[in-house]
Amino acid sequence: MVKLQQLIGLPIIVIHTGKRIGTVKDAWFDEHWRLKGLIVEFAKWFASKARIIAWSDVLSCGEDAVMISGEDAVIPMKRSQVRRAFYTGIVKLKDIPVVTVHGEQLGLLSDVYFYPLQGTQIVGYELTDGFISDLMEGRKWLKAPSDPEMVLLGEDAIIVPAVSEAELEPVAASNFRG
Repeated sequence: MVKLQQLIGLPIIVIHTGKRIGTVKDAWFDEHWRLKGLIVEFAKWFASKARIIAWSDVLSCGEDAVMISGEDAVIPMKRSQVRRAFYTGIVKLKDIPVVTVHGEQLGLLSDVYFYPLQGTQIVGYELTDGFISDLMEGRKWLKAPSDPEMVLLGEDAIIVPAVSEAELEPVAASNFRG
């Protein structure tokens, strides 16, 4: 299992040439928590393009690099098409509230977990109640529902089933999941 933030900052390398084409700046998602791709970089201030790599073009994600098949995997995309991203999208997922359908806030999104070789579905969320709470109590782990349709990735909140509150665990316990 990989934490998304472990990918941020990794070099992106073409497997057949060894050429470094950039670093991972962010990750881009659809409304059902499917990882659509990696953002290599956003264009400068007044430009309207981002450079992205579709997740299907990522061959592997290691501890030290992300491997792709070729430079042609990096494509320009309109910034407006990268709607949901972890740090830089129109909808930024980092620190968005996670709320049950009954209106109980479980925390703010700190990180997401996925299995890099088993599709693109998010399998868990790391939640925070803030810096002081993280120090005193630690962060919380919430396993993603098996049906991605049960999670709504909204503009201002992530809506999860009511049972999610009872399923919260300390992050340390999630480290032993395979």
